[in-house]
Amino acid sequence: MSHMAADKYEDSKLYKIRHSAAHIMAQAVLEMFPEGKITIGPPIENGFYYDFDLPRNLTPEDLEQIEKRMREIIGGKHDFVKEVVTADEAREIFKDQPYKLELIDGLEQGGLDEYGNPLQEKPEISIYKDDSFVDLCRGPHVSNTRDIKPDAVKLMSVAGAYWRGDEHNKMLQRVYGTAWENAKQLKEYLWQIEEAKKRDHRKLGKDLEIFFFDEEVGPGLPLFAPNGGVMVEEIEKLAKEMEEEAGYLRVRTPHLSKEDLFIHSGHLPYYAESMYPPMELEGV
Repeated sequence: MSHMAADKYEDSKLYKIRHSAAHIMAQAVLEMFPEGKITIGPPIENGFYYDFDLPRNLTPEDLEQIEKRMREIIGGKHDFVKEVVTADEAREIFKDQPYKLELIDGLEQGGLDEYGNPLQEKPEISIYKDDSFVDLCRGPHVSNTRDIKPDAVKLMSVAGAYWRGDEHNKMLQRVYGTAWENAKQLKEYLWQIEEAKKRDHRKLGKDLEIFFFDEEVGPGLPLFAPNGGVMVEEIEKLAKEMEEEAGYLRVRTPHLSKEDLFIHSGHLPYYAESMYPPMELEGV
């Protein structure tokens, strides 16, 4: 999604629906785990997520229960009410939520967003209330939960996510969901996902006996079966024919080279962490 599209998205009804659905999900999760800690829950391209610090890992059955409770909250027709507060007032509201307290410190001291990035100007500190739930948030949201269709919201999956994306911080549980303006849009989106799975190259590679992966070899390193070997040879043959027609002459270079080459090219200072480490040979 481009920056221009993202700006439009933030002003859209769909963005507000998804942002509000994230709050509703957080309320349902905290009702299930009163001792749980909440972090952030933004809309994303096709839905929303919220990161939680919980006493145990969530199960598929948990997601079903959370989704059921979300529909009940939506059916309660609760207003989303914004309130601008001081940093001290916010700290009192979220005194039992350490991640929120960290965000409040960032907003007050340096004008930092939820990821710790500096903002252009010091923002106001605002909260949004709906039903029994209160969250530190700048919005926007729908005016009332009735603006969300309960049959147009679905929780999708749970994944691990480090707090603020830093691997040195605690691993949290990120619950992904999706929300649409109506049930038809949700159904179409879920259909697209299933169709994409059918066309996933990893599935097709295995089903058509073209290639497969093996953990002992490593992730992302395909092992080509005979069918795949033929395809690779045909593609290489076509590439050579097209290059010859265009007047190109082929050369071959070593797969390995001295470290000095990558220093000279400028790659090493920027890509050292993702490159293979230097080989050390005795007597060389």
